[in-house]
Amino acid sequence: MGGWGSGRTGGRPIAETALRIDFAWMLRSGYAREGALSNGSLHWTCRGEPSGDIRYSCDMLDAENARLRLIFTVIDHRRDEKRPYEQLVHLSYTVPHFGGKRWWMHCPHNGSRVGKLYCPAGADTFASRTAWRIGYRSQRETDCDRAFSQIAKLQSRFGCEGSFEDPIYRPKGMWRRTFARHEERYWELRDRCDYEWLKMAAKLTGLGDRLGV
Repeated sequence: MGGWGSGRTGGRPIAETALRIDFAWMLRSGYAREGALSNGSLHWTCRGEPSGDIRYSCDMLDAENARLRLIFTVIDHRRDEKRPYEQLVHLSYTVPHFGGKRWWMHCPHNGSRVGKLYCPAGADTFASRTAWRIGYRSQRETDCDRAFSQIAKLQSRFGCEGSFEDPIYRPKGMWRRTFARHEERYWELRDRCDYEWLKMAAKLTGLGDRLGV
């Protein structure tokens, strides 16, 4: 797996940039099957480009001793070499009140029962979000970042890909009342972006104290 094992780059990992294994999805999609031995590959993409892949073997023949084996290659940049790596993930299940089984993976770091495992960039192990102390991109955004990202998201919804100053337009078929709510939100965000832009400009020019921002 290209780039894995290169070491942590510092800071708290972000869920959006980590590879993720969702075992419920694997069951729904047929990648793993209860009472059977399944083998295959998992692939990830980022912005339409390949970002990682691994091979796996899922043994669920014996429900009491089920396990998921992950097989991939780790790159050791210090030694400039690749080495094969296997990780064994133990599986267990609970029985909901409505019947059936709900399957879980166990984090190799703390043993917790989880539905998803993550491998951040630069790491070589899949573990729980708690073990990796993984956050979300929104938790790292400052007020300034948040204002610009929110207006960009709203503009993208209406096919506007220019600067934050570009207004949105009502698409054909959208109710005027519905669009009016979005437009009101746009101008609220636009005011916030204007204010944040003014603060940044004031800091750069040394006018912040004089302008009260």
